[in-house]
Amino acid sequence: MGKTNTAVSKALPNKLPKKGFGHYLKRDIYLYLLLVLPVAYFILFKYVPMYGIVIAFKEYNIFQGVFASPWIGWDAFREVFRSDDFYRALKNTFLLNGFDMIFGFPAPIILAIIINEVRSVRYKRISQTMLYLPHFLSWVIIGGIALQIFAPNFGMIDTIIKSMGFKTIPFLTEKWHWLATYTGIGIWQSAGWGMIIYLAAITGIPSELYEAADVDGAGRLRKIWSITLPAIKPTIIILFILNIGKISMIGFDRPYILGNQQVKDFSDVISTYVYRVGLQSSRYNIATAVGLFQSVVGLVFLSVTNWIANKSGEQGIW
Repeated sequence: MGKTNTAVSKALPNKLPKKGFGHYLKRDIYLYLLLVLPVAYFILFKYVPMYGIVIAFKEYNIFQGVFASPWIGWDAFREVFRSDDFYRALKNTFLLNGFDMIFGFPAPIILAIIINEVRSVRYKRISQTMLYLPHFLSWVIIGGIALQIFAPNFGMIDTIIKSMGFKTIPFLTEKWHWLATYTGIGIWQSAGWGMIIYLAAITGIPSELYEAADVDGAGRLRKIWSITLPAIKPTIIILFILNIGKISMIGFDRPYILGNQQVKDFSDVISTYVYRVGLQSSRYNIATAVGLFQSVVGLVFLSVTNWIANKSGEQGIW
Protein backbone atom coordinates (compact mmCIF):
# COMPACT_ATOMS: atom_id res chain seq x y z
CA MET A 1 0.00 0.00 0.00
CA GLY A 2 2.85 2.36 0.87
CA LYS A 3 4.60 1.69 -2.48
CA THR A 4 1.37 2.46 -4.36
CA ASN A 5 0.95 5.81 -2.58
CA THR A 6 4.57 6.69 -3.30
CA ALA A 7 4.13 5.87 -6.99
CA VAL A 8 0.96 8.01 -7.20
CA SER A 9 2.63 10.96 -5.44
CA LYS A 10 5.56 10.79 -7.85
CA ALA A 11 3.22 10.71 -10.82
CA LEU A 12 1.40 13.88 -9.66
CA PRO A 13 3.11 17.26 -10.16
CA ASN A 14 4.68 18.78 -7.05
CA LYS A 15 2.75 22.03 -7.42
CA LEU A 16 0.38 23.72 -9.78
CA PRO A 17 1.94 26.21 -12.21
CA LYS A 18 1.72 29.77 -10.97
CA LYS A 19 -0.50 32.12 -12.93
CA GLY A 20 0.43 35.77 -13.12
CA PHE A 21 -1.72 38.85 -12.65
CA GLY A 22 -2.14 39.14 -16.41
CA HIS A 23 -4.03 35.84 -16.51
CA TYR A 24 -6.57 36.97 -13.91
CA LEU A 25 -6.81 40.45 -15.46
CA LYS A 26 -7.66 38.93 -18.83
CA ARG A 27 -10.11 36.47 -17.29
CA ASP A 28 -11.94 39.02 -15.11
CA ILE A 29 -11.37 42.19 -17.13
CA TYR A 30 -14.95 43.44 -16.72
CA LEU A 31 -14.86 43.02 -12.95
CA TYR A 32 -11.66 45.04 -12.75
CA LEU A 33 -13.20 47.74 -14.94
CA LEU A 34 -16.09 47.98 -12.49
CA LEU A 35 -13.55 48.72 -9.74
CA VAL A 36 -11.92 51.63 -11.58
CA LEU A 37 -14.40 54.35 -10.58
CA PRO A 38 -14.78 53.36 -6.89
CA VAL A 39 -11.00 53.04 -6.46
CA ALA A 40 -10.43 56.37 -8.24
CA TYR A 41 -13.03 58.03 -6.00
CA PHE A 42 -11.38 56.85 -2.79
CA ILE A 43 -7.90 57.78 -4.00
CA LEU A 44 -8.86 61.28 -5.19
CA PHE A 45 -11.30 62.29 -2.48
CA LYS A 46 -10.23 60.23 0.56
CA TYR A 47 -6.48 59.59 0.39
CA VAL A 48 -5.05 62.54 -1.61
CA PRO A 49 -6.64 65.18 0.72
CA MET A 50 -5.01 63.46 3.71
CA TYR A 51 -1.82 65.42 3.04
CA GLY A 52 -3.73 68.36 4.56
CA ILE A 53 -3.26 66.77 8.00
CA VAL A 54 0.14 68.50 8.17
CA ILE A 55 -1.73 71.82 8.57
CA ALA A 56 -2.32 70.82 12.22
CA PHE A 57 1.45 71.01 12.75
CA LYS A 58 2.04 74.27 10.87
CA GLU A 59 1.28 77.97 11.19
CA TYR A 60 -0.75 77.75 8.01
CA ASN A 61 -0.83 80.74 5.71
CA ILE A 62 -3.07 80.58 2.64
CA PHE A 63 -0.62 82.70 0.63
CA GLN A 64 2.39 80.52 1.48
CA GLY A 65 0.57 77.23 0.97
CA VAL A 66 0.70 74.03 2.97
CA PHE A 67 4.34 73.07 2.46
CA ALA A 68 5.84 76.57 2.65
CA SER A 69 4.12 77.45 5.93
CA PRO A 70 6.40 77.23 8.99
CA TRP A 71 6.29 74.20 11.30
CA ILE A 72 4.98 74.75 14.85
CA GLY A 73 4.96 71.14 16.07
CA TRP A 74 2.30 70.36 18.68
CA ASP A 75 1.51 73.98 19.54
CA ALA A 76 -1.95 73.88 17.94
CA PHE A 77 -2.89 70.81 19.98
CA ARG A 78 -1.59 72.44 23.18
CA GLU A 79 -3.74 75.50 22.51
CA VAL A 80 -6.81 73.36 21.86
CA PHE A 81 -6.38 71.26 25.00
CA ARG A 82 -5.92 74.38 27.15
CA SER A 83 -9.21 75.85 25.95
CA ASP A 84 -12.22 75.56 28.25
CA ASP A 85 -14.53 76.04 25.27
CA PHE A 86 -13.06 72.96 23.62
CA TYR A 87 -13.79 70.77 26.64
CA ARG A 88 -17.34 72.10 26.81
CA ALA A 89 -17.80 71.37 23.11
CA LEU A 90 -16.31 67.89 23.54
CA LYS A 91 -18.59 67.16 26.51
CA ASN A 92 -21.65 68.34 24.57
CA THR A 93 -20.66 66.24 21.56
CA PHE A 94 -20.54 63.09 23.68
CA LEU A 95 -23.77 64.12 25.44
CA LEU A 96 -25.81 64.66 22.27
CA ASN A 97 -24.38 61.60 20.53
CA GLY A 98 -24.95 59.56 23.69
CA PHE A 99 -28.64 60.54 23.77
CA ASP A 100 -28.89 59.68 20.06
CA MET A 101 -27.37 56.27 20.78
CA ILE A 102 -29.58 55.52 23.79
CA PHE A 103 -32.88 56.66 22.29
CA GLY A 104 -32.20 56.86 18.58
CA PHE A 105 -30.39 53.58 17.93
CA PRO A 106 -33.24 51.26 19.06
CA ALA A 107 -35.88 53.34 17.21
CA PRO A 108 -35.32 51.93 13.67
CA ILE A 109 -35.18 48.38 15.08
CA ILE A 110 -38.55 48.84 16.78
CA LEU A 111 -40.03 50.48 13.67
CA ALA A 112 -38.78 47.67 11.41
CA ILE A 113 -40.32 45.01 13.66
CA ILE A 114 -43.65 46.89 13.83
CA ILE A 115 -43.79 47.43 10.06
CA ASN A 116 -42.89 43.78 9.47
CA GLU A 117 -45.86 42.72 11.61
CA VAL A 118 -48.32 44.80 9.57
CA ARG A 119 -50.46 42.48 7.45
CA SER A 120 -51.85 45.03 4.96
CA VAL A 121 -49.32 45.44 2.13
CA ARG A 122 -50.79 48.79 1.04
CA TYR A 123 -50.71 50.22 4.55
CA LYS A 124 -47.16 48.89 5.00
CA ARG A 125 -45.93 50.68 1.86
CA ILE A 126 -47.60 53.96 2.82
CA SER A 127 -46.13 53.75 6.32
CA GLN A 128 -42.62 53.07 5.02
CA THR A 129 -42.81 56.06 2.68
CA MET A 130 -44.07 58.39 5.40
CA LEU A 131 -41.43 57.20 7.86
CA TYR A 132 -38.31 57.56 5.69
CA LEU A 133 -39.46 60.74 3.88
CA PRO A 134 -38.00 63.08 6.58
CA HIS A 135 -34.52 61.73 5.78
CA PHE A 136 -34.61 63.63 2.47
CA LEU A 137 -35.40 66.99 4.09
CA SER A 138 -32.49 69.33 4.73
CA TRP A 139 -31.88 70.47 8.29
CA VAL A 140 -32.69 74.04 7.24
CA ILE A 141 -36.23 72.96 6.36
CA ILE A 142 -36.48 70.82 9.51
CA GLY A 143 -35.25 73.77 11.60
CA GLY A 144 -37.98 75.97 10.12
CA ILE A 145 -40.62 73.35 10.87
CA ALA A 146 -39.31 72.95 14.43
CA LEU A 147 -39.45 76.73 14.94
CA GLN A 148 -43.07 76.90 13.81
CA ILE A 149 -44.05 74.01 16.10
CA PHE A 150 -41.92 74.49 19.23
CA ALA A 151 -41.06 78.21 19.32
CA PRO A 152 -42.10 80.03 22.52
CA ASN A 153 -45.10 82.37 22.36
CA PHE A 154 -45.96 81.80 18.68
CA GLY A 155 -45.21 78.07 18.20
CA MET A 156 -48.16 75.81 17.44
CA ILE A 157 -47.81 73.69 20.59
CA ASP A 158 -47.32 76.66 22.93
CA THR A 159 -50.30 78.42 21.35
CA ILE A 160 -52.50 75.39 22.00
CA ILE A 161 -51.20 75.05 25.58
CA LYS A 162 -51.84 78.75 26.32
CA SER A 163 -55.35 78.54 24.87
CA MET A 164 -56.08 75.74 27.36
CA GLY A 165 -54.88 77.90 30.24
CA PHE A 166 -51.66 76.00 31.01
CA LYS A 167 -48.10 77.24 31.35
CA THR A 168 -46.06 77.08 28.15
CA ILE A 169 -43.11 74.70 27.77
CA PRO A 170 -39.69 76.15 26.78
CA PHE A 171 -38.86 73.54 24.14
CA LEU A 172 -36.13 75.65 22.51
CA THR A 173 -35.08 78.07 25.24
CA GLU A 174 -34.27 75.85 28.26
CA LYS A 175 -31.34 73.49 27.88
CA TRP A 176 -32.91 70.29 29.21
CA HIS A 177 -36.12 70.78 27.25
CA TRP A 178 -33.99 71.64 24.21
CA LEU A 179 -32.02 68.41 24.67
CA ALA A 180 -35.23 66.35 24.61
CA THR A 181 -36.50 68.30 21.58
CA TYR A 182 -33.16 67.90 19.77
CA THR A 183 -33.15 64.13 20.39
CA GLY A 184 -36.77 63.69 19.36
CA ILE A 185 -36.34 65.63 16.11
CA GLY A 186 -33.24 63.57 15.30
CA ILE A 187 -35.15 60.32 15.82
CA TRP A 188 -37.99 61.55 13.62
CA GLN A 189 -35.53 62.50 10.86
CA SER A 190 -33.35 59.37 10.81
CA ALA A 191 -35.30 56.42 12.26
CA GLY A 192 -37.29 55.72 9.09
CA TRP A 193 -34.17 55.55 6.94
CA GLY A 194 -32.40 53.19 9.36
CA MET A 195 -35.53 51.06 9.43
CA ILE A 196 -34.92 50.06 5.78
CA ILE A 197 -31.69 48.25 6.71
CA TYR A 198 -33.37 46.18 9.40
CA LEU A 199 -36.37 45.44 7.17
CA ALA A 200 -33.97 44.07 4.57
CA ALA A 201 -32.40 41.84 7.23
CA ILE A 202 -35.83 40.66 8.41
CA THR A 203 -36.83 39.84 4.84
CA GLY A 204 -33.96 37.32 4.68
CA ILE A 205 -35.34 35.26 7.58
CA PRO A 206 -36.71 31.91 6.31
CA SER A 207 -40.50 31.80 6.53
CA GLU A 208 -40.28 28.16 7.67
CA LEU A 209 -39.09 29.36 11.09
CA TYR A 210 -42.26 31.38 11.61
CA GLU A 211 -44.41 28.52 10.33
CA ALA A 212 -42.77 26.11 12.79
CA ALA A 213 -43.36 28.64 15.57
CA ASP A 214 -47.04 28.85 14.59
CA VAL A 215 -47.31 25.06 14.84
CA ASP A 216 -45.79 25.21 18.33
CA GLY A 217 -48.37 27.81 19.33
CA ALA A 218 -45.99 30.78 19.65
CA GLY A 219 -47.55 34.24 19.69
CA ARG A 220 -46.29 37.35 17.93
CA LEU A 221 -44.14 38.56 20.82
CA ARG A 222 -42.55 35.15 21.26
CA LYS A 223 -41.73 34.95 17.51
CA ILE A 224 -40.21 38.44 17.61
CA TRP A 225 -38.10 37.58 20.66
CA SER A 226 -37.02 34.08 19.59
CA ILE A 227 -36.77 34.41 15.79
CA THR A 228 -36.68 38.00 14.51
CA LEU A 229 -34.27 39.57 16.99
CA PRO A 230 -31.69 36.71 16.95
CA ALA A 231 -31.79 36.70 13.12
CA ILE A 232 -31.02 40.43 12.80
CA LYS A 233 -28.52 40.43 15.70
CA PRO A 234 -25.41 40.51 13.40
CA THR A 235 -26.83 43.56 11.60
CA ILE A 236 -27.53 45.28 14.92
CA ILE A 237 -23.99 44.62 16.14
CA ILE A 238 -22.32 45.94 12.97
CA LEU A 239 -24.41 49.13 12.95
CA PHE A 240 -23.80 49.59 16.67
CA ILE A 241 -20.04 49.37 16.15
CA LEU A 242 -20.20 51.89 13.31
CA ASN A 243 -22.26 54.29 15.44
CA ILE A 244 -19.81 53.97 18.34
CA GLY A 245 -17.00 54.89 15.93
CA LYS A 246 -18.79 58.17 15.16
CA ILE A 247 -19.59 59.10 18.76
CA SER A 248 -16.86 61.77 18.86
CA MET A 249 -18.05 63.29 15.57
CA ILE A 250 -21.18 65.31 15.00
CA GLY A 251 -22.63 67.12 12.02
CA PHE A 252 -22.58 70.89 11.89
CA ASP A 253 -26.05 71.63 10.55
CA ARG A 254 -28.30 69.99 13.16
CA PRO A 255 -26.90 71.57 16.38
CA TYR A 256 -26.20 74.88 14.63
CA ILE A 257 -29.72 75.28 13.20
CA LEU A 258 -31.62 73.98 16.23
CA GLY A 259 -29.36 75.70 18.78
CA ASN A 260 -29.37 79.28 20.07
CA GLN A 261 -27.56 81.42 22.63
CA GLN A 262 -29.94 80.46 25.45
CA VAL A 263 -29.02 76.77 25.18
CA LYS A 264 -25.34 77.24 24.27
CA ASP A 265 -24.34 75.10 27.27
CA PHE A 266 -25.65 72.08 25.30
CA SER A 267 -25.71 73.19 21.66
CA ASP A 268 -22.05 74.22 21.33
CA VAL A 269 -20.38 71.07 19.99
CA ILE A 270 -17.10 70.22 18.26
CA SER A 271 -18.33 71.14 14.78
CA THR A 272 -19.63 74.56 15.85
CA TYR A 273 -16.45 75.11 17.88
CA VAL A 274 -14.33 74.39 14.79
CA TYR A 275 -16.51 76.74 12.73
CA ARG A 276 -16.28 79.54 15.28
CA VAL A 277 -12.66 79.25 16.39
CA GLY A 278 -11.02 77.59 13.41
CA LEU A 279 -12.81 78.89 10.33
CA GLN A 280 -14.35 82.25 11.25
CA SER A 281 -11.04 83.29 12.82
CA SER A 282 -9.02 81.74 9.95
CA ARG A 283 -7.19 79.48 12.43
CA TYR A 284 -7.04 76.57 10.02
CA ASN A 285 -4.39 74.72 12.01
CA ILE A 286 -6.72 74.71 15.04
CA ALA A 287 -9.59 73.36 12.93
CA THR A 288 -7.35 70.63 11.48
CA ALA A 289 -5.98 69.69 14.91
CA VAL A 290 -9.49 69.25 16.31
CA GLY A 291 -10.54 67.21 13.27
CA LEU A 292 -7.48 64.95 13.63
CA PHE A 293 -8.23 64.50 17.33
CA GLN A 294 -11.82 63.49 16.51
CA SER A 295 -10.63 60.93 13.97
CA VAL A 296 -8.19 59.35 16.41
CA VAL A 297 -10.81 59.15 19.18
CA GLY A 298 -13.32 57.66 16.75
CA LEU A 299 -10.79 55.04 15.62
CA VAL A 300 -10.07 54.09 19.24
CA PHE A 301 -13.79 53.71 20.06
CA LEU A 302 -14.37 51.72 16.88
CA SER A 303 -11.44 49.37 17.55
CA VAL A 304 -12.35 48.78 21.19
CA THR A 305 -16.01 48.08 20.39
CA ASN A 306 -15.05 45.74 17.56
CA TRP A 307 -12.59 43.91 19.87
CA ILE A 308 -15.28 43.49 22.53
CA ALA A 309 -17.71 42.12 19.93
CA ASN A 310 -15.15 39.58 18.70
CA LYS A 311 -14.22 38.52 22.23
CA SER A 312 -17.88 38.01 23.14
CA GLY A 313 -18.29 35.57 20.26
CA GLU A 314 -20.03 37.96 17.86
CA GLN A 315 -18.73 38.83 14.41
CA GLY A 316 -17.30 42.34 14.28
CA ILE A 317 -16.32 44.44 11.29
CA TRP A 318 -12.83 42.89 11.06
